[in-house]
Order: sequence, then structure tokens, then C-alpha cells
Amino acid sequence: MFEHSPDAPVWRRKIEAFVNSPTIQHFIVFLIVLNAILLGLETNAEIVERVGKELMFIDHGILLIFTLEIVLLMASRGLRYFRDPWCVFDFLVVAISLIPATESLSVLRSLRVLRVLRLINKVESMKRVVSGLLSSLPGLGSVFSLILIVFYVAGVIATNEFGKEFPDYFGNLSNTFFTLFQVMTLESWSDGVARPVMEKFPYAWIFFVLFILIATFVVVNLFIAVIVDSLTSSAEENIGMSQHQHAASLEEEVRAMRKEMSELKDMLRVASLPKS
Repeated sequence: MFEHSPDAPVWRRKIEAFVNSPTIQHFIVFLIVLNAILLGLETNAEIVERVGKELMFIDHGILLIFTLEIVLLMASRGLRYFRDPWCVFDFLVVAISLIPATESLSVLRSLRVLRVLRLINKVESMKRVVSGLLSSLPGLGSVFSLILIVFYVAGVIATNEFGKEFPDYFGNLSNTFFTLFQVMTLESWSDGVARPVMEKFPYAWIFFVLFILIATFVVVNLFIAVIVDSLTSSAEENIGMSQHQHAASLEEEVRAMRKEMSELKDMLRVASLPKS
């Protein structure tokens, strides 16, 4: 949650409180979902022919509200608005929608669906999941490098051994990599790839079994393990932060109570003094 500095103007605080109020945020979430439904309806030619203008009018109205929300937040936070990656993401998504979709930029019309991704920033549980996934990227990079090594080694072996007899599957490294990816996903790997190869190379099953054990059951599960570990760490950090905030709040309340008790004691002491 964004916090203004103590010397921030009152009007900035009021704008921030208004935009981030539960009512406004729930309304924004509703508009995001409604906008997603409208964009889906626009893919139907019959619906567009009947109520296309009405859909476009509502779409422009929703975009206007999204733009107003961002303008208010920028007015409230100033340049600090762009220090929040989620705010930058919202800004880019809405900015893309504001660019006129000419013939040369017709792809921008399809990119309007990116507004649905704003739900990630509005729903706290989604934001925590995505933050956990982003924090797992360094670990995923190591796992991805490992699987590239496995693919390269297996690809060279398969191309050299099976390429002459099965050029469509193993004729060159690019074809081999695609075939190995099919085998890794277990998509008809037995009847479509392994068994035809085994008719020419009876011991080819050793290669395919070892590749599946390493690439599918080990490396792919490492991806899952890294993501789960990152999400768990992120959840523990959030729990720790909430506990710290709760402890700080209790400490502040205790200080306030001590101050009130001290003032009450002073008042009683003054009241108990004999009148001259």
C-alpha cells in the first residue's frame, strides 16, 4: 500500500484515499471483468453486427474511467507513481489502448485484451502469486539452463544415431529438438516416435526411457519445486510482515495507554494537593 510522506499536502492524501477506497476498487474490478466480457463478445460477428456501436461506446467509457483512475493516482503520487512496477504495468496497458488503431497498428486493437491483466494488480491474492512467480525467475533460469544442456546432449546423440533412417524426426538438430520436446511432453511418444525407431534400432528404448526419466520426471519437476519454494517463501514473508505490523500496532497502543495513564496520574496528583 502506498503511503504519503508526513509533509504531503492534504489534497494528495484525499485523492489517494478516494481512489484506493474499497468501493472504488471494487468498481474498477467490476469494470475490468465487464470489459473482458465485452472484448469476448466482439469476437462474434453476429453480435458485432447487431450491437457493435453500443459495445464500442461502453468500451470507450470503461477506458475513460481507467484513464481517470491513473491520472488521479499520478496527481496524488507525482513521479513516485512510476516507482511501483504494478503502476507502470497499469499505465502501459491503458496507454496501449489509447493509441489509435490504424491499419499499420491494427494489432493494438487486439492488445486491448491486456486490460484484463489489470486484475492481477487489483486482486491481492493474484498479486502475491505473480510476485512469487517473479521471485522464482533466478531459480527457473538455472533449471532452464539445465534442461537446455539435456536437450542439446540428447539432440546430438539422436541426430547422429537416428537421423539417416528418420530424417523427418531426427534429420537435423531443429527437427530433433522438436521431436524430443514431443517426447518430453509424452504426446504420443511411444507409438508416434519410439516404436517406429525401435523397429530399426531395437535398443533405442534405452535412449528414450533415459531421456524421459531425466527431462520429464526430474527436470520438469524441478520447475515445479522452484516455483512452490518461491511461493512458500513469499507467503512466509507476507506472514512475517503482517505479524511485524501487528506487533508495531500493539506497541503503539501500549505507548498511547502509558501516556494516558501518566497524564491521569499527573491529574490525580494535582487534584490531591492541598488547596492554599
